[in-house]
Amino acid sequence: MEQDEKRKSRATEAFFGRRKGKALRPKQAAQLERVRNERVIDLAEHPPADLRDLFDQPVDAVRLEIGFGGGEHLHHESGRFPKMGFIGVEPFVNGFAKMATALDEDDRPNLRLYDDDATELLNWLPDNCLVGIDLLYPDPWPKKRHWKRRFVNDANLDRFARVLAPGGLFRFASDIDTYVTWTLQHCRRHPAFQWKAAGPQDWRTPYDGWPGTRYEAKAIREGRPPAYLIFQRV
Repeated sequence: MEQDEKRKSRATEAFFGRRKGKALRPKQAAQLERVRNERVIDLAEHPPADLRDLFDQPVDAVRLEIGFGGGEHLHHESGRFPKMGFIGVEPFVNGFAKMATALDEDDRPNLRLYDDDATELLNWLPDNCLVGIDLLYPDPWPKKRHWKRRFVNDANLDRFARVLAPGGLFRFASDIDTYVTWTLQHCRRHPAFQWKAAGPQDWRTPYDGWPGTRYEAKAIREGRPPAYLIFQRV
């Protein structure tokens, strides 16, 4: 698609790597196009003063998931909490297409989506508009020379601090030890975030209602136990 071709030269590609995998089947492509037309947030429009007005049905508050992959967790959570508004970001076309298929089979009227760079969405959002941000199994960029591409950095934590309401939660899960340590170091030195763990079980235990993901199951099979971190906006 022309839209996808334009994005290839974007400097913001650094955070998330490639855009597209194998070709979509015609039905998947049709589902994807329909969801893009109906659900994707248009940043050319001004954000609502109250972000809850972004949704067609009344919601009590709004959460954001960055990099939802195939959408297992986001689709699950938006079903568990129908009175919560959810925004999901995923630039990888094939992952976005999986979410489109899931919505075609089991709709979520409390869910909006964005299929480009999450930092642009964060810049667009109003202050103190979110009660939670999830960053679950992001690309770890394991080589040291690529660490600057990791989504957790000082600039993005500043963005999180601006859009999270006081008391809001930033949740980070990963099976890559160096990225877990990296995130702890960055968040613990940031004045807006407080790590909520009281002991080892707090970061070894999955989040309440956690459905698991295919990636996580593979990591566990390969001997990489995940860490589940929670930081509170102070």
